[in-house]
Amino acid sequence: MFRKKTGIAVALLVLFVLCLLGVQLNAKADHPAVYVIPVEKNVEKGLASFLSRSFKEAKEAGASHIILDINTPGGAVHSALNIADVINGADVPVTAYVNKRALSAGAYIALQADDIYMAPGGKMGAAAIIDGKGNAADQKAQSMWHAEMEDAAVKNNRNPKYALAMADPAIDAEEAGAPKGKLLTLTAEKAEEVGYSEGTVPNLDALYKKLGFQKADVQHAQEGFVDKMGRWFTNPFVVPVLLTLAFLGLTIELFSPGVGIPGAVGFTALLLFFVGHLAAGFAGYDSVFLFVAGLVFILLEIFLPGGIIGLLGIIGVIASLFLAAGSFTVMAVSLLIAAAVSIAAFIIFTRVLGKRMKFFKKFILTDSTSTESGYVSNQNRTELLGKVGVTATALRPSGTVIIEDERLDVVSEGSFTEKDKQVKVVKVEGSRIVVREI
Repeated sequence: MFRKKTGIAVALLVLFVLCLLGVQLNAKADHPAVYVIPVEKNVEKGLASFLSRSFKEAKEAGASHIILDINTPGGAVHSALNIADVINGADVPVTAYVNKRALSAGAYIALQADDIYMAPGGKMGAAAIIDGKGNAADQKAQSMWHAEMEDAAVKNNRNPKYALAMADPAIDAEEAGAPKGKLLTLTAEKAEEVGYSEGTVPNLDALYKKLGFQKADVQHAQEGFVDKMGRWFTNPFVVPVLLTLAFLGLTIELFSPGVGIPGAVGFTALLLFFVGHLAAGFAGYDSVFLFVAGLVFILLEIFLPGGIIGLLGIIGVIASLFLAAGSFTVMAVSLLIAAAVSIAAFIIFTRVLGKRMKFFKKFILTDSTSTESGYVSNQNRTELLGKVGVTATALRPSGTVIIEDERLDVVSEGSFTEKDKQVKVVKVEGSRIVVREI
């Protein structure tokens, strides 16, 4: 009887646990996890790194849906391509919510999503590719970009004509508001009309309701201080400024006594460069180690002259910057700008301001060792001209001569002269005394 009661109790306990698990599973089914990721400001490497981490966090959190909250004027093409790879690699549905603007590279990112919704007054398009000077990119780059835009539309069953019209003004999309010769930018109404938007909703809450996520467990990816710092200090416009401050500060420090403000500014700029790129996920500790090793080699050059160690140090420092940057072109341009600005600024400080402003005179060496000041680099023995002496050693062509009991280092006019021969001083050039055999 006891065993029977025990068995019934165990069975009831197991049933109770299964019921609890069932309730939890049903709760999770009723409250799916939705992950909202902001896509804001410029599209650059820092944003690509942030989105990559956010998608991983969404997967780890068990998100069943990802919403991209987009409001960006666009940015770098290579960063947009990286973001597209992240979106396409997601194993859950992705919805893009164009919250005001998805322009240029932002339009390309929105087209990667399975569904697109727009806010009232939202705009999407104007995705022509341009170079760093603001001009149209070369044909090779344009061809690649047009293919990317077309592929983004086709894979999500959208008419590729309008994606191409966003990137190529030669495409006639007059029915959508962009006749030939004009880039297409879709309004929320036009996007819905041509099938590029599933609907217009005023805010994210309305979007949750539209998607059936009223009871969803919504989580928002937040850019922390490290993410913001990484995005700021990896910006293509900020990198040249940091490198210029570093080069100029350290150069001035080398020409001024003690340790002062210029050196501190230069070191801080380099520190921010590496910290920012580490935070953005583009630099590794290997680049930091290479940079430190390069600095050590440069300092060793002060105590071990020869040039090779210093050259290796400079190569190490430059290589570490390229290794940390992730983009060869951006770093090459940044270094050229930093070098040019630093050289120009140093010339202005020393040649112009240094002669007019007392502060900058500290960086200029004004003392000179002139003859008028009493400095003599070598003794000019013009009184020896015409005097006769005897060779104490053979002249091959240099050697020693005794003139009036004084031993002098001399050279012959070029011919070999034996020991104990009479010679005459025929020329004196500073410390150089030239003799001729009599």
